Amino acid sequence: MSRQGGRLRVAVPKGAIFEDALGALGAAGLPVEVLRDGGRRLIYRSGSTEFIVSRPSDVPVFVEYGAADLGIVGKDVLEEQSPNVMELKDLGTGACRMILAAPSGSAAAVRDSIDHAEVVRVGTKFPNTARRYFEGLGRQAEVIELHGSIELAPLVGLSECIVDLTATGTTLKENDLQIMDHISYSTARVIANRGSYRLRNQEVAAIVEAMQATKTSGSDVV
Repeated sequence: MSRQGGRLRVAVPKGAIFEDALGALGAAGLPVEVLRDGGRRLIYRSGSTEFIVSRPSDVPVFVEYGAADLGIVGKDVLEEQSPNVMELKDLGTGACRMILAAPSGSAAAVRDSIDHAEVVRVGTKFPNTARRYFEGLGRQAEVIELHGSIELAPLVGLSECIVDLTATGTTLKENDLQIMDHISYSTARVIANRGSYRLRNQEVAAIVEAMQATKTSGSDVV
């Protein structure tokens, strides 16, 4: 399903790249100030634009199924979900890395297990990314999907290591976790529903062209 005509609907992610997304959309002339009212509404309307604010992992779903024409989401989410959407622009903001990490006291043993093709247990919010990583190494892993506090998993014996995102590395350091490998690099991307891109091409193309990276998060990638 793709939306045709009417207001242009844009999916904006909550969380770390929210301000970056507003900066880029505002640079394209969209009325993003309506999103700063501090309320708990789910849909914000201003002029010919409609915004929905959702969890980052839901943004590609809204866009793929035509509930939103455009969206902004991290490359890490796109790599995890592989949605059927058009990726139109790299905003260059919200930079972070997908990493493999383990407690510093056991990182060498985990590396040894991986090198000797032993099955290691991995905690992650990104199960598809983790499986692809270990498959790329020609190794097997038991992947345990979690939805928060990933760093806790190896500290309490739930997993031997984690695959997770980090921007500054501060949480890893505070929990004595050591980065063992950098898996991928992620920044904020503009995506579009395929039908919307075809049917509203001039409108969508003009907005995307006018978007500019407006770094507001201040993250320094480790």
